Parts: sequence; C-alpha cells; structure tokens
Amino acid sequence: MKKIDAIIKPFKLDDVKEALNAIGIQGMTITDVKGYGRQKGHKEIYRGAEYVVDFIPKIKIELVLADDMVEKAFNAIQAAANTGKLGDGKIFIFPVEDALRVRTGERGIDAI
Repeated sequence: MKKIDAIIKPFKLDDVKEALNAIGIQGMTITDVKGYGRQKGHKEIYRGAEYVVDFIPKIKIELVLADDMVEKAFNAIQAAANTGKLGDGKIFIFPVEDALRVRTGERGIDAI
C-alpha cells in the first residue's frame, strides 16, 4: 500500500476528484492548507495599504491505495491539477505499513 499526498490549487479540486472517480477511486481526505514554494506569496492592496500574503491557500488530498493503483492515481492527479502555471502543486508518495478499518477490524488492503 502507498499513501499519496497531493497539494493542489483549490479551484482544481473538482477536476481532480472527477479524474480519480473515473479510474475507480472513490475515497479521499481533503484538508484546507496554506503554504508557498517558488510562488513566494503575493502582494495585495487593502484600503490603500499594500501588504504581503506569504501563505497561499491550497488543498491537500490524501489517498491510501493498493500498489497497483498508485501510478494511475498519480497520473490522474497530475493531469487534472495541471494549469501550466507556477503554484500548481506537488504530489508525494509514501509507503504504508498497515491499515485498520475501525468498524470491522479489517486490516491491510481490505481496510482501504
């Protein structure tokens, strides 16, 4: 099993969700996050005063998948989240040792 963490632009969430549903992935966890990378934030003007917004709003998607689904999900997220502009996000893949479905006690791949 592997865990995928994808950090994307908020307006791309529906596109990514549809792309994942199209390949048979239905469950995911979504978190509103803030951060910056090469984008380095931006400046805004409020009531005539300029201020710097260091942390840009993003969405973090977390998925735990069977090994054979990871590449499909990776490609689907990349294609759906891509705008070709700075700040499109990142995708990380981590190994998962075990999983447990609390309600039934199922473990491993059966739990996801």
